[in-house]
Amino acid sequence: MKPIRPHIFLALDCGATSGRAVLASFDGDGFNMREVYRFPNQIFKENGKFYWDVFSIKGHFEKCIASLKEEGVTIDSIGIDTWGVDFGCIGADGSLLGMPRAYRDPYTAGMPEKVFGTIPREELYAATGIQIMVFNTIFQLYAQTESDDESLRNASSILFMPDLLSYMLTGNKVCEYTDASTSGMMDQGSRQFNKGLLKRLGIRTDILLPIVQPGTRIGEYNGIPVIAVAGHDTASAIAAVPAADEHFAYLSSGTWSLMGIEVPEPIINAESARLNFTNEGGIEGTTRFLKNITGLWLLEQCRKVWKAEGKDYSYPELVAMARLEASFPGRINPDDPRFANPDNMVEEILRSAQDDKGVILNEVKNLSDAQIVSCIYHSLADRYKEVLDMLQHFAPFKIEKLHVIGGGSANDLLNQWTADAIGIPVVAGPTEATAIGNVMMQAKATGLVKDRWEMRRMIADAFKMKTYTPTVISSEVEKY
Repeated sequence: MKPIRPHIFLALDCGATSGRAVLASFDGDGFNMREVYRFPNQIFKENGKFYWDVFSIKGHFEKCIASLKEEGVTIDSIGIDTWGVDFGCIGADGSLLGMPRAYRDPYTAGMPEKVFGTIPREELYAATGIQIMVFNTIFQLYAQTESDDESLRNASSILFMPDLLSYMLTGNKVCEYTDASTSGMMDQGSRQFNKGLLKRLGIRTDILLPIVQPGTRIGEYNGIPVIAVAGHDTASAIAAVPAADEHFAYLSSGTWSLMGIEVPEPIINAESARLNFTNEGGIEGTTRFLKNITGLWLLEQCRKVWKAEGKDYSYPELVAMARLEASFPGRINPDDPRFANPDNMVEEILRSAQDDKGVILNEVKNLSDAQIVSCIYHSLADRYKEVLDMLQHFAPFKIEKLHVIGGGSANDLLNQWTADAIGIPVVAGPTEATAIGNVMMQAKATGLVKDRWEMRRMIADAFKMKTYTPTVISSEVEKY
């Protein structure tokens, strides 16, 4: 039975560089969406440390909700999603003890190696299934424990970013599964925190809350229910992949490129450990088996440098520039640690771009901005092929399509170069997959949709996708 009036869901989606609010009207058979608010977000530096200004984010959320109320919009529920691993410390009186540290803060440098001195890398991966990345929550907590961080020392609990923002709106604390799963601290069997591992590292376990599944009601903000959706933005995005069956890989393309497959159980073995794949939580008990790839962060940071030089390139201009330099041979490894947070991304790429013979091209001839953009796009496409070949090695099914979602799905040139590199069709869209997955989980919590496949059918009907077919036949899958 259709509802008497459409349900109205508000998705609050905050990424590392911007946040947005999307309003969805849902009548049970279909839905429509519109962006109603957008705001900038960024890391700030204080005394050599990098933080997130969560009070600014909360203020934007409140401003958005207030403006919708003034318009006479009745919101049925709210869901919040953000990036993973970072957290805030909550004191015994309920206050936030300082701003959350940002994952790009180098304070965790060397922490994995110290942890491995107590818990071998192989043991940690076997227990958690999470890729070893220097900013994983377990390494942040170890670093803060080692330095006797005042906020952590005085905390009664910690909250991951989406849960922290929900707490700031509702006053209620939860720990949502998909975001908690990125921490490197969750046991894949019990799907709760592995406190035994943490105790061996001297990390407090009394600050950890029980993990709850997506769809849990957290509380209310001004009478509006707040739902714990798939709080990790990639989990929300994957929920919105408009796939008809399981034979797909996904690429959530934005600041990061998250490339993986959806499987019913974690894939944890010596090979997945060697290749540093991760097993993160998805909706309905699924696992997101994926690899993090440095994505359009490379281009965003180049744009920042160029803008400071008076060259404010638009994204269409950047695509046109790369197209003119399509044959440029320069390549970089997007996942080289040198690109994590350099002072000047352009200079870092100039020092690194080389041809297939290993010649650093800028040492031969000064590279143009257009050649740098071409280098970034080609390098990403090549990396996508490498990772897709690895995924096919692990997948219990044949991968027949790559679904590209997120902001990068609007980049026609990169999508075509990706299809050419991987040798299978690329289906692009929707661009706002994260917000769509967010509202769909609210709809599921309300009982308006049955499961993720019904969600995906509705999304496929509601949004126009574009398919890119390879113009170059890819080589056979390599054996890893």
